[in-house]
Amino acid sequence: MAFDTIIRGGTVVTAADTFGCDVGIRDGKIAALGHDLGAAAEIIDATDRLVLPGGIDSHVHFAQPSGDGIVMADGFATGTRSAAFGGNTTVLPFCLQEKGQTLREALKSYHALAEGECHVDVAFHLIVTDPTDHVLGQELPALVEDGYTSLKVFMTYEGLALSDRELLETMSVARETGAMLMVHAENFDAIRFLTDRLERAGNTAPRFHATSRPIPVEREATHRAISLSELVDVPIMIVHVSNREAMEEIRRAQQRGLRVLGETCPQYLMLTEKDLDQLNMEGAKYVCSPPPRDVASQKACWEGLQQKVFSVFSSDHCPFRYDDPQGKLAPKGRTSFRWVPNGIPGVATRLPILFSEGVVKGRIDLNSFVAFSATNHAKIYGLYPRKGTIAVGSDADIALWDPKRKTTIRHELIHDGSDYTPYEGLEVTGWPVLTMVRGKVVVDDGKLVGSKGHGAYLPRAKPPAAATIR
Repeated sequence: MAFDTIIRGGTVVTAADTFGCDVGIRDGKIAALGHDLGAAAEIIDATDRLVLPGGIDSHVHFAQPSGDGIVMADGFATGTRSAAFGGNTTVLPFCLQEKGQTLREALKSYHALAEGECHVDVAFHLIVTDPTDHVLGQELPALVEDGYTSLKVFMTYEGLALSDRELLETMSVARETGAMLMVHAENFDAIRFLTDRLERAGNTAPRFHATSRPIPVEREATHRAISLSELVDVPIMIVHVSNREAMEEIRRAQQRGLRVLGETCPQYLMLTEKDLDQLNMEGAKYVCSPPPRDVASQKACWEGLQQKVFSVFSSDHCPFRYDDPQGKLAPKGRTSFRWVPNGIPGVATRLPILFSEGVVKGRIDLNSFVAFSATNHAKIYGLYPRKGTIAVGSDADIALWDPKRKTTIRHELIHDGSDYTPYEGLEVTGWPVLTMVRGKVVVDDGKLVGSKGHGAYLPRAKPPAAATIR
């Protein structure tokens, strides 16, 4: 039986296996794996290429409200385009509930922003900022049944932070409904205390952003989030872990049998707080939370990946333009680091960095790369086995990689809505040369060939027990 496409001559890699075979694709799905598959309307030569599941980035921010006068650099069109150039085929941005807004109102607006704009597939996490009785008792249970099976809560940020009681109430609903709960773990009161003290002393440059959010702020909140989840007996994901102390809180919880998962990001492997200490406002390019730490913390985050304390590697893509009064150079941001828009771009560079620094340099193996970049995301967030693997019946979401291609990261390769990359000039080995979403090629050898609107919204299943993921 003929196929629409055959990917021929490559090395197929999943989270479990590595093998040479051809991939037959029909009607947007993988229909056969083997040799001598016969005829196809299109043959893609994958000689000397790795055939990997398309990347899944489960932590990105697109078109998110960011405060008065601040505009996020990426909507769905540019954000998903950049994701495709980075070898990704699915992204999971966050639908933010603003205070006084119902979750369904937030979702209606967010879906409207995404409709017809996406180059790759998308699914939405729900950020809960106003956990009223109506939200917790009616909206959330119904929305989880509708396929919005992951929630995020914040322990910091004005207008986003929940009290411990509110965290417990939201955790309880996550447990009852089977949703996965993501936690941004930083101590809000400690940050406010340190920020006020720094400002009174005249320490307002971007580099003091890192000083205002030291490691104990993250460690304490991580411990508290784990303790609260233990009370409720609910699985949680601690996102964007930046240092050893927070990582070891997660490891201890796992060793005690608690259902606690962890995530780290490229900025915690490649950047340090010294990047924030630059002339004028240049350091604002690296303002994100938690902030980059030091070399010892980088080594600890690699250890967390190597020892599988972390299940996923995400970008936390949160882009703002630098040279823009609605971005990093907002007028209030010039008066204090407190007001610098918080976040950095990274959806296109996530996978090349992990491949080059991890696989090529021998820190992780190729199968672990696939697990951290795709398979575990799909399993944790209810998309597996439709997404995250190369298997008969799965969506034909595939990235072809040239494992030997040497590339110097430049912003012009990123194709996002920002005007810089924090990894400018970084030399990497290994690069995605073709990205296919449900059988259609979206990016081919550095050129966008797919049409906007091909990306679809994905309702999701409830995730399995967290203990089965690691």
